[in-house]
Amino acid sequence: MFSELKEKLAGELYFDNSVEHAAIRIVYATDASEYQEKPLAVIIPKTEEDIRAAVVFSTENGLTLVPRAAGTSLAGQVVSSGVIVDISKYFKEILELNLAEKWVRVQPGVIRDDLNAYLKPFGLMFGPETSTANRAMVGGMIGNNSCGLHSIIWGTTRDNLLEVKTILSDGSTAIFGDLNKTQHLEKLALVSHEGEIYRAIDTLITNTENQEAIQNGFARKAIKRRNSGYALDAVLEMSDFGSSAPYNLSKLIAGSEGTLCFVTEAKLQLIDLPPAHVGMVAVHTNTLNEALEANLVALEHACAASELVDDFILEFTKTNTEQSKNRFFIEGEPKAILMVEFMEATAEDLLAKCNNLVAGLEAKGLGYAFPILKGDYAKKAWEVRKGGLGLLRNLPGDAKPVNLIEDCAVEPKDLPAYIHQLEVLLQKHKVQYSMYAHAGAGELHVEPIINLKTAEGLTQFRAILTETAALVKSFGGALSGEHGDGRLRGEFIPFMMGEKNYALFKEVKAVFDPNGIFNKGKIVDTPPMDEYLRYNVAAKLVQKKTTYDFSKQESFLRLAEKCSGSGDCRKTEVTGGTMCPSFMATRSEKDTTRARANMLRQYLSQETVAAVSEHEVKEILDLCLSCKACKSECPSSVDVAKMKGEFLQGYYDTHGVPFRAKLIGNFSKQMKLASIAPFVYNFIVDTPSLRKTFNNLVGFHPERTMPHLASKTLKAWYKSEFKQLRTDKKVYVFCDEFTNYNDVEVGKKMILLISKLGYQVEIPEHIESGRTYLSKGLIKEAQQIAIKNTKLLKDLVNANTPIIGIEPSAILTLRDEYLELVPAELLADAQRVAGNSFLFDEWFSQEIDKKNIRSEQFVGTPQLIKVHGHCHQKSMASMTPTKKALSLPKNYEVRMINSGCCGMAGSFGYEKEHYEVSMQVGELVLFPEVRKTEESVLIAAAGTSCRHQIKDGTGRKSMHPIEILYDALLSK
Repeated sequence: MFSELKEKLAGELYFDNSVEHAAIRIVYATDASEYQEKPLAVIIPKTEEDIRAAVVFSTENGLTLVPRAAGTSLAGQVVSSGVIVDISKYFKEILELNLAEKWVRVQPGVIRDDLNAYLKPFGLMFGPETSTANRAMVGGMIGNNSCGLHSIIWGTTRDNLLEVKTILSDGSTAIFGDLNKTQHLEKLALVSHEGEIYRAIDTLITNTENQEAIQNGFARKAIKRRNSGYALDAVLEMSDFGSSAPYNLSKLIAGSEGTLCFVTEAKLQLIDLPPAHVGMVAVHTNTLNEALEANLVALEHACAASELVDDFILEFTKTNTEQSKNRFFIEGEPKAILMVEFMEATAEDLLAKCNNLVAGLEAKGLGYAFPILKGDYAKKAWEVRKGGLGLLRNLPGDAKPVNLIEDCAVEPKDLPAYIHQLEVLLQKHKVQYSMYAHAGAGELHVEPIINLKTAEGLTQFRAILTETAALVKSFGGALSGEHGDGRLRGEFIPFMMGEKNYALFKEVKAVFDPNGIFNKGKIVDTPPMDEYLRYNVAAKLVQKKTTYDFSKQESFLRLAEKCSGSGDCRKTEVTGGTMCPSFMATRSEKDTTRARANMLRQYLSQETVAAVSEHEVKEILDLCLSCKACKSECPSSVDVAKMKGEFLQGYYDTHGVPFRAKLIGNFSKQMKLASIAPFVYNFIVDTPSLRKTFNNLVGFHPERTMPHLASKTLKAWYKSEFKQLRTDKKVYVFCDEFTNYNDVEVGKKMILLISKLGYQVEIPEHIESGRTYLSKGLIKEAQQIAIKNTKLLKDLVNANTPIIGIEPSAILTLRDEYLELVPAELLADAQRVAGNSFLFDEWFSQEIDKKNIRSEQFVGTPQLIKVHGHCHQKSMASMTPTKKALSLPKNYEVRMINSGCCGMAGSFGYEKEHYEVSMQVGELVLFPEVRKTEESVLIAAAGTSCRHQIKDGTGRKSMHPIEILYDALLSK
């Protein structure tokens, strides 16, 4: 039946059992919740007419239609066996901005942080700020009535929503916004579905029994975060029903989880940018209750935000690559840190606010340390708080933090008593738990640690929510503050809000959506909360022998399971970062790190809900560039590059190794052979017709140029021409396969530079790095290389004689993959080599600190340099040493290009089917930045692939930092 719908759509439709379609449907089986269900079909609409056609089609065929944005829902809102409609790819336009009235009109796929980046030059912003703001979309924020860090001053999405344009269940269009008395009457008189809605809502709200039920059954008004059921309390407060608020049914649609209509546009109220001076007091406490009491003091001081992070999360920041950099402000071992933010017009006022709070806390004996953070330091501290959910996924074992009671809200004054009783409840069930987030709004995200793979865990899952619901109700609280009811809490709405209110919710659903097509089973008629879970107790685990050592992650499967679905991999180039380059280019969910991890999880566990084949997994892994950004930028450190390599090795073991993969893996062998007559190779690659013919033969794109081959290898030059300096300062150089054959001049300049700076330079006996094999999933070949190189280097490389690398992807294999490839008896040796293996930039920076290298040894001519960082360096090392090294010559100014991956990623950008995506990645940030850069400015890039990509994409030559420093050396 979907074939006829496909003909009507300008967008994409996936519905059959082909490998591509089946794989994509499985990708959409999960969100960020504990639920999983394979959808019947997935639609990615391009136009409103596509959505209208989908609505009409669903009505005619009795299907349920699920609006989906970023898919970061924590209560299973977008998990369904129906038809998923993903607006994130195409519905991302900012349509209209009114500066005078301070509002903006957008499509629902606009990302909150990207919107604010657009608004910033105008001095405006959209206030609600979830921890997922760099990927959360306006449509999803409306669906969940999102709040965020600053809800105590900026309010909820509902508070800032002026109008929505929608498609109703009959396919008609309706705009819900502010109405005066006359306009309201006009709506009531409409002979249409829209008119029926207005008349039914008026009848419902004017009924005195209904009003009494709403007033008595909803959470207390003092609780700002209340998002259970439909917001009939907000409608009751509107002007036509005795209050001063404008009559506006968009307030009812906010928080409705896509169950009433399909939002295609939204008009949002904007606020002025916050004052220039923003700072935080990080209140360290010895007990959780002490932090909650400190929260009440913070609220008395009119703070902008008051957020809590407990020691459970803080512990995980110690081992997370990114978050470990953000721990600089933590003193001792606090049980909890309360992050209290102030915003003021002047630095003096800000400091006064912070000091007044500290004085108030000290007067009450609350807290033991109170560091005051400002500017970028405060932003880094906030990242600790925002990373909470993802960080918790690093917990070893099958027991994981579950989204269950994380969204309960009470009045802040009740928070100490509520949390005390909740701790007693959780301890009774003998579960660990973590608490973090919105103390200032009375809503702590409490995450119990439960093993949902066991019958006991499933029992705890239901019992803890059931008992917590009763506890929350006793405080007049809300079971859902901002994350919504979804699959998780919908079952408890009648208990929490009363059967009468639940009946009213069913009336609302029936009048908006009489055919029940919009997101069936959410808010009303919800299935039991313990059905359709992500983990199946009866699932058969596929035990696979691996080449990589997965012991640190416990197993291949458990590494995949660490993905929480939080969607950090869906951020865009506007926000910055590297993860995930292919998603940034395609904006397709199938190209996210999350999609890849979930496919591998389902494949390795063979979930009966959504069992997948190896061919479907390969399909979803196809556009992974193995940039390794996920290893550091993902808060759960889900290393998809490692898992992709392991999967491909297993796939090849069964199906054989493709010719092109062999060719790329054996790069060194090919180059060694070509080096016999390098002029012949260079003639071929320099002659367009011959190059294109060669490219087509091996599966490369005809437009992709090829690197030149040097007339003499670096090792040959070193042996025959380099004159060694004898000194007690000695370093080894790792001669990688790319530098040895193609970038020989870079290698020469590095050796000469180091030598002229007073060091003895040796190339020790070793073979290629194995990077080309790793990039194609030929892990067994790479393992043999790792073993051999470790044996060759183990007795040479140490703290006194380190080994320095030129190509980041090659030298970093010694610090990364080798440690997971060598056998146990070589691990200590590999670790010692790894601990003394450095990028050139790192070593150079260290020598600057030791005063062994000085600026006086270099020219002082003014020079501006723009630097693009290699993905592996950004993930597993740092760009700071690069900036420090290039800044050494006096008057050298270094600016970092805010680019992610260049798009080449080794062989990826050469491959015929990947060339266009490769260039799209480059066009996100890197190419435009290079093109607008004046010729007098130097472009630096350490990666050989990066330099090649810049040349092909912009025609501009870029240089390795080594070349720049060598050219700046006074004495050559």
